[in-house]
Amino acid sequence: MGEPLEAATGYRFKNPDLLTLALSHKSFASESGSGADNERLEFLGDSVLAAVVAHALYAEYPNEPEGTLSKKKSLLVSRPSLAAWGEELGLGGRLYLGIGEETTGGRTRQSLLANAVEALIGAMYLDGGYAAAEKFVSAWCARRLGNLSETDHKSRLQEILQKRHKTPPTYETTSAAGPDHDKTFSVLVRIGTRELGKGTGKNKKEAEQAAARDALDRISGGGD
Repeated sequence: MGEPLEAATGYRFKNPDLLTLALSHKSFASESGSGADNERLEFLGDSVLAAVVAHALYAEYPNEPEGTLSKKKSLLVSRPSLAAWGEELGLGGRLYLGIGEETTGGRTRQSLLANAVEALIGAMYLDGGYAAAEKFVSAWCARRLGNLSETDHKSRLQEILQKRHKTPPTYETTSAAGPDHDKTFSVLVRIGTRELGKGTGKNKKEAEQAAARDALDRISGGGD
């Protein structure tokens, strides 16, 4: 379990026990009797993540005021954003969960994925220092910063369709291809049964935005 995740993160743990701890939910710790879960690492990782993201935003947007930087930071470290990152890394399939948590869909729950990402960052910090954690977070941040400056295509498409048809679009994930740490999602956007656009991305959110952008391109080209 460790090696594929280390390949996905680009970091090899000197102390594999820290990686195991980062992936151990409290339900597993309770049922197994180990008493060791990832909540303390999550607490630590949250602070490291905030520091790295704040620094990245400060450097990337030298002319933006504090309020704008705070909004961007909130988007980057939000639960949906971290959960999407957890999906990219394939953390869901690697979590140690108790039976109850397993049977109720814990592996796909946003809160568990987001918390595991923070715990993973905390484990990296303890294992390799701030530089190791910063490298991992910064690489992700660089990808996400580009998206922050893009238009929210989904919101724009919904606004147009509500005005024209009084109904919102629907999104359908048609495929998820590739290994857990490098999946490509394909999404269709429709209004009723009519297809409006298609898109792909490294997570469902990116694919939905791409599909919405495709739909907007078709609409602007006279296709609606």
